[in-house]
Amino acid sequence: MPIDHSMQRKFSTLTFPALAIILSVVAIYFSEIFSTAADSVILMLALVMFLMGLTLDKRDFLRIREKPVIVFIGVLLQFSLMPLIAVILSYLLKLPNQLTAGMVLVGSCAGGTASNVMTYLAKGDLALSISMTIVSTLVGVIATPLLCEFYLSETLAVDSIGMVKSIIQLVFIPVFLGVCIKAYAAHFVLKIEKWIPSLSMLCILFIIATVVALNSDRLSNIGFALIAAVILHNSLGLFLGYYFSRLLGLNRRQCKTVAIEVGMQNSGLGVTLALQFFSPSAAVPGAIFSLWHNISGSILASLWGKENNFSDSLARSHEN
Repeated sequence: MPIDHSMQRKFSTLTFPALAIILSVVAIYFSEIFSTAADSVILMLALVMFLMGLTLDKRDFLRIREKPVIVFIGVLLQFSLMPLIAVILSYLLKLPNQLTAGMVLVGSCAGGTASNVMTYLAKGDLALSISMTIVSTLVGVIATPLLCEFYLSETLAVDSIGMVKSIIQLVFIPVFLGVCIKAYAAHFVLKIEKWIPSLSMLCILFIIATVVALNSDRLSNIGFALIAAVILHNSLGLFLGYYFSRLLGLNRRQCKTVAIEVGMQNSGLGVTLALQFFSPSAAVPGAIFSLWHNISGSILASLWGKENNFSDSLARSHEN
C-alpha cells in the first residue's frame, strides 16, 4: 500500500508541538539525564542539515533561476525584518542581555525546513518555499554572524568569525554532503526518504529537551515577557512578511509562502549557536520559538488550506 506523504507530513506537523511539550516536561524532571547529552546538540543539528541536503536535488537549485526577484524579496525581508523585530521587542519588554542575544540569534537565522511543510499544507508555492530555504541557508552562513555582531556588539562580545566557521561546519558542509549523496546515490536516498521528516523531528525534539534540561533551574524565573516576545516575534514575522509581499505586488500564493518563510526560522541553529557562543539561558528563546512556530504555523497552514478548498469549491459551483 503506497504511503500518503501528505498525511504523513500533516501528522508530523500536528504532533510535533504536543511531543515537544511532553518531552520538555520530562526533561525538567529528569534534567540530569538530558543535560549530560549537551555536547550532542551540535551533532543533532548537523544531522538535521544533512537530512535537509538529502531532500534536495539539482532541480531545486535550478528552480531558483525561475523566480530570482521573488526569492530575493523573500530572503531580504527575512534577514531585515526578523532580527530588527527581535531587538525592538527585547527593548520594549526589557529582556536581559542573554535572552536578547537568543532572540536576535533566532531572528538572524535562515528559514527552517518546517516552513516547507507548512507551505505545502497551506497550499502555497512549495517550489518558491524550497528556493527561499536554500538561498537563505546559504546567505545565512555570512548574514547570521554579521547581523548578530551588528545588533549585539554594544552589549555582548560576539565572535563573528568563530560563528561563521561554526555555521559552515553545522550547516554548509552537512547540506553539501547530503546533496552530493542524493546526486550520486539516489537509489539509497529513495529507500530512506519516508523516514527523513520523522528523523529530523526527533533531532529537533532532542535539542529542545536538552536546552530545557540545561535551564531547568532557571525556567521558574522565565516569565510572561519572554513568552510574549517569542509569540510576537513569530506573529509579526508572519504578518509583515505577508503585508510587505503584498505591497510589492506578489500574488496570494507567493505572499503566503514568503510570510511562512519569514516567520519560521531555523531555531535549532539559533539554539546551537547560543549554547556555543553565549550561554544556556540564551538558548531558551530558540527552544520556545521552535515549539511556538510549529503551533502557529500549523494553525495558519490549516486556515489557509481550508480557504483554498472553499475557494476551489466555490469556483467549481460557478462553473456548473
